Amino acid sequence: MLIAAAFFFLAFATVAALLWAGFHLFHQEENPLEDRLDELQAAGSTATTTFRSRRRRATGGVLDGILYLISIAGGEEWLRDTEKELQSAGVRRREVIAIYCVGNALFFVGMLMAFLYITWSQPIANKIAGLAAGFILGWLLPKQILYRLVARYKRRLEEALPDTVDLLGIVLGTGLALDQAMLRVSEELQHIYPELASEFYTVVMQVKAGQERTKAFQQLVRRSGIEDIKSLAAMIVQSERFGTSLAQALKVYAEALRTRRRLRAEAAIGRAGIKMLFPIVLFILPPLFIVTLVPGLLSAFRDLRGGIGAR
Repeated sequence: MLIAAAFFFLAFATVAALLWAGFHLFHQEENPLEDRLDELQAAGSTATTTFRSRRRRATGGVLDGILYLISIAGGEEWLRDTEKELQSAGVRRREVIAIYCVGNALFFVGMLMAFLYITWSQPIANKIAGLAAGFILGWLLPKQILYRLVARYKRRLEEALPDTVDLLGIVLGTGLALDQAMLRVSEELQHIYPELASEFYTVVMQVKAGQERTKAFQQLVRRSGIEDIKSLAAMIVQSERFGTSLAQALKVYAEALRTRRRLRAEAAIGRAGIKMLFPIVLFILPPLFIVTLVPGLLSAFRDLRGGIGAR
């Protein structure tokens, strides 16, 4: 009875912690100007500042302590990789990495406790197998969810890019400067393509905070990890450097993006037939053979048995 009560208490605590972590994970409050000021302050400090000390200054309270403990345990590289993945998923709040670590740990412990509770009255071999399954699921599922979030965010950016580039070219054709045009495009598209609008707004705010436009676009490329955005950033920087017509270049580039997206869709359609071959052979043809052949075979065997019995 005590074990069941402890299990339900831990399950409730895990679900509550995951809901709290998910709320803070997806409730974004980006402030590019504050980010730039923090970068300038960090640049003025000692050059040997480690990732752990930067994390301690970036967050505070319980979350800061969690990051500090992970850094002491030798998880700095894991924190860097996790932060990069979260940024690629469009989640960039300062405390989000600590919230992700807490949710990951609670989910891991919850899966172990759940499988241990399920196999509590079973033999020791089943308990070990259950703990192994809980360990694997608790370790892999959060990573797979994060990878899916990254892939979904990149797909939304790719889908929004042609229309956004078209609109940016039109706005530039009215005589606005690049920063004002990007800001206007982000305002117009914030309800249709909020992901790319937020990225453009972040670039504009970084430039207004004193950062070079080239570095701002480089950071955009690192955050998104999309080849099309890398090409767009390179084209904008080169057009600004050599004084060529950016509006006309964006029009041509938008058409190239649509052509490239159509080719990717056609390639995906071509691969779909090959992908469907294995499920058809493994899961559709065997039941079809059973349904069509087994009744006839049973009837033939029955007739043969009856003929042999009559003789």
